[in-house]
Formats: sequence, C-alpha cells, structure tokens
Amino acid sequence: MSDDLELRADARRNRERILIAAEELFLERGVGVALEEVAKRAKVGIGTLYRRFPTREELLAATSNERFLSVAETSRLRDAEHDPNTAIRAYLEELAINTSIYQSFAASLGSVIQCGTPGCNAITAEGNRLLRRAQEYGTIRREVTFDDLIYVVSAISIALDKDGPTKTRVAHLVDLFLNGIIVR
Repeated sequence: MSDDLELRADARRNRERILIAAEELFLERGVGVALEEVAKRAKVGIGTLYRRFPTREELLAATSNERFLSVAETSRLRDAEHDPNTAIRAYLEELAINTSIYQSFAASLGSVIQCGTPGCNAITAEGNRLLRRAQEYGTIRREVTFDDLIYVVSAISIALDKDGPTKTRVAHLVDLFLNGIIVR
C-alpha cells in the first residue's frame, strides 16, 4: 500500500516538473520546442512525459489551464456590467492575449481547447455563452459559431506572434473582426 502512495506522489512530482519545464521552454522558445527537451529539463524520461501528456496539445492545455480558467472567470464576473457586445469583445481580447503568451501557440488553439482540461472547458463554455447572448441580443449574426471565434482569436494571435501582443493592437484587430459579424 505505501508503494502505491509513494508512486502516486512521485507521479505528481513528475507531472509538476514536466509542467514547469514546459512552461519555461514554451516561454523561451515557443511551442515548437522538442518534447525531448522538455523531458530533459524536467529530469524525466520521454516515456514519462508521454504517459502524462500523450500529445503536444494536451501539454499545452495543461500549461494554459490556469490562464484559461482566469479568462473565463474574469468574463463571468464582469458580465453584469457589460452589454453583450462589450462582453464578447473583452473575452476575445483576453483570449488573444493569453494565446499569444507562447510563440506559435495560436496555430494549435483549436485543437488545444478540445483537450478537456477544466480551463479548456471553461473557456469554451464561456465563449459559447457570450456568443449566444450577443446573438439573442440581436447584435451578432446567427450563423457565427464558437469555432469562428476561435479561428479569429488564432488569426489575431498569429498576427501578434511577430511583435508580441499589445492591448491596443489586440483591440484594433478584435474591432476589425467584430465589425464584420455585427448585425447592422
């Protein structure tokens, strides 16, 4: 019995070391860094990394979990003080900024948010809620989907990859998009 508990504790430590190493390397060099380098920095074998995170997208989802939870929570908290258009605009801006934290992350965003982590689920639920709210309010066209929002956030984040995100630039790009989907 104590061997099982020790193994679980060891597995938890390995998972944390992998997440810390991945975060450091993704920030330093972007999400294209070799996973072998992540394992090496975490001082675990590549097999251990793949047992915990079978795909790069699952590792990205895990390293982004807290940021995604924060974006969704912040959006829900400010809901009462914003009309649907302002709320969805703020959500898109924050998601784009958080997607731009790692170089080249944007290209994987659509796959990453399907990984089922609490953060991915929260960001998806909140985006869908805001979109429905704006559509019911009659300001965003009915044919716009949550996937469309993710494509736009990805495109904005890719555009920001070169120079890094600035609040002004993100707001400008979100405005360009929203001007195309708002009912007139």
